[in-house]
Amino acid sequence: MIIIGFLGGTYGIYKMVVGNYAMNDPFSFGFILMAYIILVASAYVATKRIWTLLIIGVVITFQSCNYAKSNQQVVVSEDCGMTWKKINAGEAVPKGGLNMCYMKVVVPNFPMQGEATFISNLKDKVRANVHIDYDYSIIDALAFIKQAKFLGKANVDADNEEAIGKSFEMAENMVIDKRIKDVAKRIFVDEDIVELDQSEIENHLLAESNKVLEQLGVHLNFITLSFDLDEQTRQAIDVSTAMKIYESKGLTELGKQVMSQRAGATRITVENKTEAVKPEN
Repeated sequence: MIIIGFLGGTYGIYKMVVGNYAMNDPFSFGFILMAYIILVASAYVATKRIWTLLIIGVVITFQSCNYAKSNQQVVVSEDCGMTWKKINAGEAVPKGGLNMCYMKVVVPNFPMQGEATFISNLKDKVRANVHIDYDYSIIDALAFIKQAKFLGKANVDADNEEAIGKSFEMAENMVIDKRIKDVAKRIFVDEDIVELDQSEIENHLLAESNKVLEQLGVHLNFITLSFDLDEQTRQAIDVSTAMKIYESKGLTELGKQVMSQRAGATRITVENKTEAVKPEN
């Protein structure tokens, strides 16, 4: 049993070193190493400590078995979020440590989806409800966590699936949505709703948004844009489009007559006249 406990503890210490646990959380590693040496010495002198040695060996072994995966980016802080350090995929991730200021964030390393809805002005003071669906990836966890420090927690397990993507809705609203809205409003104010090219403005918005977001560790993969206009604006767009077709065919005057008749046809007046009933003799 002593040999098993010794081998288990030694293997755990070895995995801590090769898995960079010691580098990522030196305070806890130093404490565990000191405790292990003391317990080994105690067990050597008195076999009564055999169970203690076995328990500590098992604890150390499990403590070193939590690793960062390829589909996540793990960042840690030893000073309550003042500075952060990234743990590469395959390296050991400390589970908690004895440092009260030790924090850990598990950032998804795969594409995620988000959406933004807002009201924006287009050219000639046309107002529209704008809905944007987007797909994004966090390309730099260290830059991203500086903008979303509220994601930091003291004991986030890298093996916990709930830690991946669970808290990112608020991060999307604060980090991504706000930047997209600011860029979109700046672009839309010069866009004519009649002349607007859907694919062209989506590409323009994607490129301009990425210039801002990539500095924050986020990259937009694609954007889908839609405008919700009121009935009056939609009718005005239909009329303008129809007139351009008439003009291209040299039928401007005919187009004006058709539009005039169409506009008049929408005005319906309903008269309800009730004749007085004559009394019978």
